[in-house]
Amino acid sequence: MTQVSAITEAITNLREAETRFGLVRIEREEFLPEWKSELPPISEAEKAALDVLRRRYLYHRSEGDLLEGTVMLLVVSPLLALSGFYDPPFKIKTESSVELVLDDGEEVLRGRIDVLVLQNQLWVMVVESQKTTVSVWSALPQALAYLMANPHPERPVFGMVTNGDDVLFIKVKQEAGTPHYDLSRVFALFTSAGELYTIWQILRRIGLECAIA
Repeated sequence: MTQVSAITEAITNLREAETRFGLVRIEREEFLPEWKSELPPISEAEKAALDVLRRRYLYHRSEGDLLEGTVMLLVVSPLLALSGFYDPPFKIKTESSVELVLDDGEEVLRGRIDVLVLQNQLWVMVVESQKTTVSVWSALPQALAYLMANPHPERPVFGMVTNGDDVLFIKVKQEAGTPHYDLSRVFALFTSAGELYTIWQILRRIGLECAIA
């Protein structure tokens, strides 16, 4: 009999994610160039808009921990809008269901991703916690599981995980039949405005790549 499990319960650490899905981390610059090379230019107007986003977030964050719905409103949604993901040719889905059937056919993993854009090529996940103080690394195993639900394995798929304070980018790509992944460094909104500018540039580059895929 097929067992149905929640992704958040079945995948609790990185080793489980790698073992269950045959994932291998590839630490090569050419595998994930999107986070530090050939980034698109950013205008003064775009910097000004991002400065407003950051000041607004820091203002509310100074009152204490934020719920994930508030992080979505203050950070994720305006950042996606400023990066062009709310405009053609992109399509937005929120709280999208994902389902994975493991190779042995005996277990189905189910979960919900927070935001899914452009034909499953960019997945955005807000850390499923009641507090922003939980690290983005805690969500990495589940984020990788969600990315493995990509219905177009021949295409690279990108993920962004955030708790509001920090942002982590993930890329998963099939190479010679093996799913490989790599990670960006963690970007911290508290550190400087330049961190948010770079996050925007990474999203823009991913968007440009997805738009022509």
